[in-house]
Amino acid sequence: MLDIKFIRDNKDLVQMGAKKKHIDFDVEELLKVDDKRRELISEIEKKRAEQNETSDKIVRISDPVEKSEMISKMQALKSELQKEEEELKTVMHDWQSLMVRVPNIPDMSVPEGNSDEDNKEISTWGEIPKFDFTPKSHMELMENLNMLSLERGTKVAGFRGYFLTGDGARLQFALWQFVNDYFLKKGDWFPMIVPSLVRREAFMGTGYLPQGEEDLFKTQDGEFLSGTAEVSLMGYHMDEILDKKDLPKKFIGFSPAFRREIGAHGKDTKGILRVHEFYKFEQVVLCEASHTESVKFHEEIQANTEGIMQALGLPYHVVINCAGDLGLGQVKKYDIEAWLPSENKYRETGSASYFHDFQTRRLNIRYRDDDGKMKFVHSLNNTALSGRPLIMIVENYQNADGSIRIPDVLQQYMNGQKIISKK
Repeated sequence: MLDIKFIRDNKDLVQMGAKKKHIDFDVEELLKVDDKRRELISEIEKKRAEQNETSDKIVRISDPVEKSEMISKMQALKSELQKEEEELKTVMHDWQSLMVRVPNIPDMSVPEGNSDEDNKEISTWGEIPKFDFTPKSHMELMENLNMLSLERGTKVAGFRGYFLTGDGARLQFALWQFVNDYFLKKGDWFPMIVPSLVRREAFMGTGYLPQGEEDLFKTQDGEFLSGTAEVSLMGYHMDEILDKKDLPKKFIGFSPAFRREIGAHGKDTKGILRVHEFYKFEQVVLCEASHTESVKFHEEIQANTEGIMQALGLPYHVVINCAGDLGLGQVKKYDIEAWLPSENKYRETGSASYFHDFQTRRLNIRYRDDDGKMKFVHSLNNTALSGRPLIMIVENYQNADGSIRIPDVLQQYMNGQKIISKK
């Protein structure tokens, strides 16, 4: 959420940002509602002051006729006040509905574009493997090695359901242990296992609601199943005032993740590239309200994820997302896409974003600066590990006989095992 004063002072910039993001939003409509809101608040405050003044006078009046006239006047004033207060409730509802739809302004370095097809490659790492055989898909490889059961997954969990079995489960556990140790060795990241069943307020605060509700699983009690630990991690300090000396706060959170994939009908229907349920490590940073600090930590969390991919030996490239591929609150975003041999192309494994105070203003997370002024902290997040690197390892490390080499950094977590082959 942007500050309404900032919106009023920079309405052309905000409208330009919405246009660049290809988000349909009319700033003038919001400002008209805000004018009405301000007018009503002013009138209500005047009438309340007049009402208090009249009440004080009535107490001091001894003449019955004059007192009766003053009481009648106050009753009429009270009636007018009640009408304006009811009108303000309606106006505030409209105002709040518009405010949560105002998109954040993309950074100047964000390229123009409509969709992910317009994202720009900015770097590559690793050599794309050259096989002297036709590479198999992760589905074929994993099912042949008893690492994956799709048929039983569908039987138990429905469409996009799956079981990781045997060495498939062990390899996934190894990945989690490796990532946990990776951040543990850095020393300044606070590990957390967070809820995936989360109340609406945290989803509103992070910007996943109200626009993205159709892609969330919802319980009969009104909670939602989160698609990322980001939601819980950001809600952790909701409605709190932090000490400046404690900033930045760096969290590495782990949780199950759930996505309905409503907008992915017909996409990636085979295998486990796109599923309803998976597990995820997420980086979240809360820092001082400084663009320079946000940019610095954006590069840091990006470097962390690239470090993990490099340690795993997975070839990847990094793209900067065009404005049309940014979410409502994102100022700038990078995607990491790892090489998938069976498709002969890169596929996304994670995204690094910063938001300035868009999320923290909604969540009311503040701190006092050195001058004692209250400010909203800035927030950032990035995927440390999703479910997809498992797939990329299986395909990039495959052999002609269908066996899979285990990356060196993971062997210690698999009791020294170097290769997965048919038992």
